[in-house]
Amino acid sequence: MAAERFPRWVYSRGTEPDARFSLANERTVLAWIRTSLGLVAGGTALEALDLPMEPHLRLAAAIVLLVAGSAVPVLAAVEWARTERAMREEAPLPGGFTGLLLVTSVTVVGILVLLALLLK
Repeated sequence: MAAERFPRWVYSRGTEPDARFSLANERTVLAWIRTSLGLVAGGTALEALDLPMEPHLRLAAAIVLLVAGSAVPVLAAVEWARTERAMREEAPLPGGFTGLLLVTSVTVVGILVLLALLLK
């Protein structure tokens, strides 16, 4: 029964969409999770490796990567649910904000790392 599926606020509405669309939506979430693992690994590597960079800027870049890596899976899960629900209700698909977080974070990290290298 659809009412017994979790999360109930997603599956309790509308009709079952074409499985291909639901699976594509799920693959998108999994891609965001792989991306978040890369962000966490990058942030960890920046601090674990003793790179010849200005230490405060290196730490700031690592923190931005770790925060983004922690936030991306949560935002991706919310986007998955919103998209799945929209498909079930045959409504327009909602816009995403995970990509905006990622673009902003990577841009900030790039600037911080560049400055850290230039000011070493």
